[in-house]
Parts: sequence; C-alpha cells; structure tokens
Amino acid sequence: MKHLETLPSKHCSTSECKHQRELKSVNRIKGQVGGIGNMLEQDRYCLDVIAQIRAARAALKTLETRILETHLRTCVIDAFKQPDAGAQDEKIQEILDLFRRYESE
Repeated sequence: MKHLETLPSKHCSTSECKHQRELKSVNRIKGQVGGIGNMLEQDRYCLDVIAQIRAARAALKTLETRILETHLRTCVIDAFKQPDAGAQDEKIQEILDLFRRYESE
C-alpha cells in the first residue's frame, strides 16, 4: 500500500467545487478512527474492533466516491466546456494517473 503519495498539487478552478459536506464526513471518520484507537487501548474484542475498522473503511470509500463525483461534475466538465483540448486531455490523464497509482487496492 502506498502511503501519503499524492499527485501534484492543484486546485479546483470552479467555485462549485466546494467540499463542506465532505468535511463533515471527514470529522465523523476522525471520530471513528479515534474510537478504534480507544477500543484497542481498552482491549476490546477483536471482531468488534474489526467491525469498526470496516465501518471506517466504508465511510472513506463513500467519501472518495463523493469527491470524485464532485470533481467530474465540476472541474472535468468545466475543462470540456473550454475549447482547449490540452486542458481536456490533462483532466483525463489526471484521473487515469490516480487510478493507475492505486489500482492494486
């Protein structure tokens, strides 16, 4: 698993690409992960801990999907509204690079 590897930093060019709802999800996930740590400190039953880990993973997957959908519906669509084919190709390549980087997960 690749840790903390990121693509080159870029920012969404549209004001529609805001993630307020996703920030709430991140805070909820932080609480879940903190709860997992507490469970480990309290020597809770292994299967209960695993159930919480799986719930946190599912929440992260949902968060990832929502952020990708927002990106596609805002940043990518904006690129395709422009006459610049290079900007369009760049958005496609960014998504392909992201999926290739993590395709074994």
